[in-house]
Amino acid sequence: MRYHNITKDDMLNGDGLRVVLWVSGCSHHCPYCHNALTWDEDSGLIFDDEVKKELFNALEKDYINGLTLSGGDPLFINNRDEILKLCKEVRQMFPTKTIWLYTGYQYEDIKELDILNYIDVLVDGPFINELKDVKLKWCGSSNQRIIDVPKTLKQESIELYKTK
Repeated sequence: MRYHNITKDDMLNGDGLRVVLWVSGCSHHCPYCHNALTWDEDSGLIFDDEVKKELFNALEKDYINGLTLSGGDPLFINNRDEILKLCKEVRQMFPTKTIWLYTGYQYEDIKELDILNYIDVLVDGPFINELKDVKLKWCGSSNQRIIDVPKTLKQESIELYKTK
């Protein structure tokens, strides 16, 4: 897997203060995407053990609420195995931290993926410029949903995330 950046102390990509991993690779190619630079899966840097250590060091800080995975698309087909492995490790090492994941896929199309058992919030759906709304919190267009994954899995119906 490749990545473009690790943002530390981020307040824009999920609830609380977060560490954000911006991965490479996306097949959605949404017009007017704010991060089209990350579409190419071969762009950016290799996500290796040294980078993972940097990520985990940032997550260790008491004031960090959790990890956000964005990109590109963390669920781009060639990212899925590494992202699942990373989520399992984060969940094991930092059980009180939340994991948010942004994807252009809709929940209904990925609901069978094992990764949903390891994330807390899924922001789903492609960015649609005609539905862009700058007043929205944590997403760019009104078609995108902020899904409370544990509640959704338990209820077997989509439950939207509510700020705590």
